[in-house]
Amino acid sequence: MVAEGNRFVRQALVACLLVLLAFPVLAQSLPALTGRVVDNAGIIDAGTESSLTARLAAFEDKSSDQIVVATIQSLGGEAIEPYANRLFRAWGLGQAGEDNGILLLVAVDDRRMRIEVGYGLEGTLTDLHAKLIIENTMVPAFRAGDFAGGISQAVDDVILVLEGNAAELEARAERYEESGAPWWEFLPVILFFILWFGIFGGAIFFAIMAPIFGRKVGPGRYRWLGMDFSYGGSSGGSSGSSGSSWSSSSSSSSFSGGGGSSGGGGASGSW
Repeated sequence: MVAEGNRFVRQALVACLLVLLAFPVLAQSLPALTGRVVDNAGIIDAGTESSLTARLAAFEDKSSDQIVVATIQSLGGEAIEPYANRLFRAWGLGQAGEDNGILLLVAVDDRRMRIEVGYGLEGTLTDLHAKLIIENTMVPAFRAGDFAGGISQAVDDVILVLEGNAAELEARAERYEESGAPWWEFLPVILFFILWFGIFGGAIFFAIMAPIFGRKVGPGRYRWLGMDFSYGGSSGGSSGSSGSSWSSSSSSSSFSGGGGSSGGGGASGSW
């Protein structure tokens, strides 16, 4: 009995060890830190990438705060929050002891973005500020297809807050809320209702008008505008609709982090 118990314990320990060994394999691999802009998804044009790199380098020289932009194709099924935190820590963004790094991450296939903030900057670039930048700057630009512009403006907003001008970002957010979202953000909903009313409203219209203006061609059948309409469940060879429906044809390799860390501060969003 004791031997059986010992064997069970050994099997359980082996199973746990295999899970722990397999975890790094199952986790999504991380890209290498090759510069201040790591555009693995290829959504930033060369001009914007060059401009971003220069602005980020200049800001780091002036403030010592380190901002890095990263784009990836997919999270591989992982949530963006733990992925961003793993990437931040692997790259060691910000200075050791200061933890003054920021990671702006975009996962294209997952339509997700995140601003991960180092421990030392959580009191300056708060979760609220990161959320405002994502919702009011990145999301509208991304929905319009302007990935490079949205990322560039988001970097400007991050720098704006870190330089002590958070009030300007907050005031802009208030103006955005007062003006409401641009009409084109509601375009999918508008098109849906137009299509819905066009199909069902048109079907009802033709079903009502066919007996009034059409020519009777059989029991419960009328021909109008080149289409046949049948009523009362009768059927026959018709080239149009039946029932009450109708149809018709119609970087730099020497760049590295300074050993900083993050505890998960920041915000995430999607477009």
